[in-house]
Amino acid sequence: MALHKIKPANQIVLDDVFTSKSLRHCAAALKFPAGEKLPRDIYELIHDELMLDGNARMNLATFCTTWEEPEIRQLMNECISKNMIDKDEYPQTAEIETRCVHMLADLWNSPQAATTMGCSTTGSSEAAMLGGLAMKWRWRERMKKAGKTSGQPNIITGPVQICWHKFARYWDVEIREIPMEHGKYVSTPEEVIKRCDENTIGVVATLGTTFTLQYEPIEEIAAALDKLQETTGLDIPLHVDAASGGFLAPFIEPELRWDFRLPRVHSINTSGHKFGLSPLGVGWVLWREKHDLPEDLIFNVNYLGGNMPTFALNFSRPGGQIIAQYYNFLRLGREGYAKIQQSCYDAGMFFAKKLKTLDLFEIISCGDSGVIPGVCWKLKDDAKVNFNLYDLADRLRYRGWLVPAYALPANCENEVIQRILIRHGVTEDLLLKLYEDIKDGISHFDKFSAPGLSSKEASGFQH
Repeated sequence: MALHKIKPANQIVLDDVFTSKSLRHCAAALKFPAGEKLPRDIYELIHDELMLDGNARMNLATFCTTWEEPEIRQLMNECISKNMIDKDEYPQTAEIETRCVHMLADLWNSPQAATTMGCSTTGSSEAAMLGGLAMKWRWRERMKKAGKTSGQPNIITGPVQICWHKFARYWDVEIREIPMEHGKYVSTPEEVIKRCDENTIGVVATLGTTFTLQYEPIEEIAAALDKLQETTGLDIPLHVDAASGGFLAPFIEPELRWDFRLPRVHSINTSGHKFGLSPLGVGWVLWREKHDLPEDLIFNVNYLGGNMPTFALNFSRPGGQIIAQYYNFLRLGREGYAKIQQSCYDAGMFFAKKLKTLDLFEIISCGDSGVIPGVCWKLKDDAKVNFNLYDLADRLRYRGWLVPAYALPANCENEVIQRILIRHGVTEDLLLKLYEDIKDGISHFDKFSAPGLSSKEASGFQH
């Protein structure tokens, strides 16, 4: 190429970003790029593609935090290069993780909060799997001491999030999931006890199901397991999946007995990036007593000059989410968390009242006691409409809302419900706009026939 045709470096920098070569061509997708490009050009290229994503604040399907204070973003940025597993190099990050474990133990009424065993994870799914593994290992040790050959282990749950099915498949455990019934969407003590035997490694009770947002009757299940032990000798531990409720019940219903106040509860998992208000990528699991975490699950690793115990499934992980969790604990305290969570419940009641005025929907849950803040509804049996909830969900996407419609699991497959989660930052003003868009959608269907979408044809929402 002739020298006069080569642009000097300063001219390339001065060029408008959209006249650069990088933005005159499509982004590489299948082949690794050959050359390097200017940072600003590649930033703009990727930034513009990300505009095609939905607006996270308008995603009312997700339980995850979608609004953070600017100080959290700053702390996350400062921790971007810290690998939290390297406790020798980042001892203060390790100390802060330990502080969070003890604070959660205090929040969940551990009998020995200062020495409770626990750790951070990448989310509540990993935390649940660690809780399940501990139950399987303890069961195996009990069978060994009793001189019995280990049979096929099983775990008993109500209608659970998919992570428990993954746990059962990955670690060869039979899952005995209690099916839903019409109008009864959570497990009961009677159904739990029916499924227990000497190969039951544990019972999982959920403090806030993903399907209908309801808390399972944990105290009643614990009492039933206590009675079972008295009559049969079977000592079956209870694990609480408090992915959402673990950061709700302590502040909104502190008298509710679901946590370590119940001796039958041996372990609890939660998600820090849901109602814990931290950015995506942090969960927690705690055990009631030190012996509830089998020593065989703890690895002492000589890593980068230090010897450290670890019992999480993931090894290298960023430390920023843990720091953000600690920031929220210090910044909000019990008072601040209670204010934020109560405002979410109040917003849910507000939205449910607005929905009821349409006289088309049956409200399943709406932020009253014993549920996650949100609203869950279905069409009334006698509603005379020419659309279904899949149609309505699809119509709301035109305005940017993600409001999932989905069929319930086994025994209730014919029931289609719709649900919104009300998280930090979902205000009554936003919900009023959603309500108006629902009304507009119904008016649209009054004028034009809805396509009659099925669950397979509707824009996807998966549990």
